[in-house]
Amino acid sequence: MEDEILFADGFEEALVGIGSRCGQPDIAVYDSEKCVSILESQGMTYAEAWEFFDFNVVGAWVGERTPLFVGAKIS
Repeated sequence: MEDEILFADGFEEALVGIGSRCGQPDIAVYDSEKCVSILESQGMTYAEAWEFFDFNVVGAWVGERTPLFVGAKIS
């Protein structure tokens, strides 16, 4: 099963689990806030981390096995 699931590099600590959808392949599911915290720990501000995350991580479509990121930025 893991051979078919795409994981987001560098965000292992933010992995929530594996999501299942009817008629679709299983996908990795991540906590968005934890992903942003990981980026902050690498020296980004909160705002920089969200901007990077939104554009480069959430915005990266790699096909039907693209991971899902749950949680929302609340301004």
